[in-house]
This record gives sequence, structure tokens and C-alpha cells, in this order.
Amino acid sequence: MSGDEVLAIDQLSSTVAALSEPWQRDTAVDAFFAKHSLPLVEGSLATFVVRTDADAVYLRHRVNPWPNDLVLKQIPETDVWFLTIELESGSRVEYQFEIVRDGVWRRFNDPHNPRLARSPVGDCSVCYGPGYLVPDWATFHADAAPGRLQELELHSRAQARDNRITVYEPAGFDTSARDPLLIVHDGGDYLGYASMKIILDNLIDAGKLAKIIVAFTYPGERLIEYPDDPDHVRWITYELLPHLEGGFPLLTAPAGRCLMGTSFGAVAALSTAVRFPGTYGSLLLQSGSFLYSNPDVWHGEGSVFDPVVRFIDHYRAHPVRAAERAFISCGGYEDLAEANRAMLPIFRSVAMKINYVESRDGHSWGSWRDQLGPGLCWLFPGDLAP
Repeated sequence: MSGDEVLAIDQLSSTVAALSEPWQRDTAVDAFFAKHSLPLVEGSLATFVVRTDADAVYLRHRVNPWPNDLVLKQIPETDVWFLTIELESGSRVEYQFEIVRDGVWRRFNDPHNPRLARSPVGDCSVCYGPGYLVPDWATFHADAAPGRLQELELHSRAQARDNRITVYEPAGFDTSARDPLLIVHDGGDYLGYASMKIILDNLIDAGKLAKIIVAFTYPGERLIEYPDDPDHVRWITYELLPHLEGGFPLLTAPAGRCLMGTSFGAVAALSTAVRFPGTYGSLLLQSGSFLYSNPDVWHGEGSVFDPVVRFIDHYRAHPVRAAERAFISCGGYEDLAEANRAMLPIFRSVAMKINYVESRDGHSWGSWRDQLGPGLCWLFPGDLAP
């Protein structure tokens, strides 16, 4: 944006400053909100705007390069608060407003922004930086042949409970063929928050992704089971894997088996492959909580991260070739970015083939959705893959 261009919010400030009557200022503010989509993205600048009766307003976010406390300014004689900040090209930012009024704090989504990012812990508003687009293959295509989801329940002796599994069969499923298997940790969240069935349907229909069978798994206490828990890895390898290979026409060689997960789920995928080297040929790890004992690297908050740190410390000291290859993605704006980068030379030291992608995003389901296409197609390319 050239220096002589005036931001819309500056025009509003100038307009209301020239008006003497409160009703005139209210009319000007009403017209501004009716005219503009928010946040305002003008060139590389984004202006976050909200109308509220408050003593102070903050922009809450999960973007590491930004200060924790981003304070909005009030346009005098109005209830309008705003903040202008530079966005990187192709970035995606999730945010909320937080206000304080008479000592009471309250956080809420942007009431003038229809874009919402969904997650298991609640929705929040999302701002697209210049050049960012939701991938076309992550949106519903009515003409894409839909795959089929079927629900299974399998008792786990290792975990002493019944486990739910949702199995994806691609369109045109041929029982005489042998297809690769992808086992997904936090499967319900991938289906609910990362549009994974839509993505599978679109990419397979377009010939960019090979036909694969996908087992979406559901944890019990994920923060306990996922950090290198021996009962979990036994459930996956000794119980789930044989059951699926006995019930579906699957490739039974390591090259046809892939483990996948995000955050703690990525730790679970890695630890399962580490405990059973030579069993799984590939990994898809997203924003892995690969935290280790290094004062210069963020390593979690609270005792829940202790077993993760113990596992990663041991793996870094004694790495094994857990799989032949791994697609690893992480948001460059999240606390885990440095820990993910630090794992790359460890993996490569044991001759794992690594494809690492870093997005301009945070620790979010939108970020993980956006990297599913590149990851799946790199691991299991279809006939028409680029």
C-alpha cells in the first residue's frame, strides 16, 4: 500500500471528528459498519474494528510474532475501537476480542465477521491475510463421488474398553484390490473440524490421491494415552491393525500403512511407530508436541507434558527409523514451531525421508486442514498427482 493511501478507519476517524452532534457521529459509524466487511484488509494491513462500551479492548490471538497484549484504540466520541496491524501474505489468523468494563473481563468473537474457525474448545473469528484462500479441494464439490463412512466398535484388551472406529471407504471401492491404510488419531476431530471426508472425496475423485482406506480412531483420555502410552500402542498395533487387515482388502506391507495425528496425536503416531519399527511405512505428523528438555525451546505448561518430554528426550538421544518417510507440517505462528524444526535433523539422521511444510498460521484445525491435501498426496499420490 502506498504511503498516500488512506485507510478506511482513518477516514471514519476524520469524519466523526468533524461532526458536532452525537446523532451525526452515530449515523456515520452505522454507515461505516454497513459498508465494510470486517476485519478490513487493505493491502498488507488488517484493521480489527469493534463497537463496544468498554474501558479497554484487546485483540486476543495465537500469533507468536505479535505481542500478547494488543490494545485497540478508541475513536473519540464514539464506541468504536480499532487496531491496525500488518499481515504476512498467505497468512491466516484466529482471534477474539476481550474487553474490560468496571473491572469485569469478557471475551467474544467478532460480531461483524461471519468467518468462524471451529474447534473442540469452541469457535473463534478468523481473518484471512492477503493472498490466502481456503484450498478448493477442502470445499464441498457436489460432483465428487462420495466415499462411505461406516461405524465399528472393537473391544481393546490392552485398554480394557470398547473403542469406536469410523472407517472411510473410497467411492468405487473394489474388494478385489489391495489399498493402503491410514490410521488417524483424533479421528472425530479431523472429520468434524478439518473437513477430512470432503478432502478425501475430492482428491480421490480428481485422481490426485490414491484410493485409501482410512480408520478414524477416538481416544479416551488423550492427554494420558497419546504420550507414548504402552497400552495405546498395543491397541493400535496388536488389536486395531490386525482387525482392519482381516476385515478389509488392505496392503499388508509397511509401505501400505500410515499413522497420522496432530499435536498430542502426532506424538502418539510417532511413539507407536517407534515402538514397532518396520511396521509402518509412513507418518503424517501435524504440529507435533515434540517437546524436549531445552530451556531455549518452549516445552509445555504443566505436568501433562512431562511424559511427552521424557519420550522426545529419549528419542532424540536414541533415534530409530520409525518409518521410511514422514510428511510434517506446523504453523509458523505457534509455540511448537521450533520444536518441530528441531526434530527434522533427528529424523534425517536415521534416513527417514522428510517433507516439511510450515504455514503462516497457528495451532489450529484450519492450518491442519490446509496441509492435508499436500500431505496425503505426497504420501499416496494418485495417477493424476502433479
